[in-house]
Amino acid sequence: MNQIQSKDQIVKEVFIECRTEILFNFFTDPEKMVRWMGRHILLELNVGGKYRIDVNGHDIAMGEYVEIIPNEKIVMSWGWEKSKVVPPGSSTVEFRFAPKDNGTLLVLTHSGLPVEEVASHVQGWSHYTVRLQTLAEGGDPGVDPWSVKAMH
Repeated sequence: MNQIQSKDQIVKEVFIECRTEILFNFFTDPEKMVRWMGRHILLELNVGGKYRIDVNGHDIAMGEYVEIIPNEKIVMSWGWEKSKVVPPGSSTVEFRFAPKDNGTLLVLTHSGLPVEEVASHVQGWSHYTVRLQTLAEGGDPGVDPWSVKAMH
């Protein structure tokens, strides 16, 4: 798992042993997504559509879809409801799905974060990409421990 960090950008690469279109579904189907991230998820899957990911009843990620290329790329604005530091739409998350060997290389880029928020978002994406990898490769990540406690 590679991770590159600049002062306001996180880049994570994770190789996941599953077909690209299967992995893509874990980002576009709320019933699949909720198994690796959050406890209530609403997705309006179109450019300009909104999403809302309720992580634990207190921390709620919100934003809009900027670009969607089926099985290739999803770009969304990102932020936290009620946050003054990273308000909804204040940063950008890009997920790229690249077929590789017998699976998919997922490249996650989170940019536009305030410097003091980079570390907590690195921790967050590390937590969730491990859960996603387990799930997409046929395992069961179990109940997300973060879904039952407030993070901020």
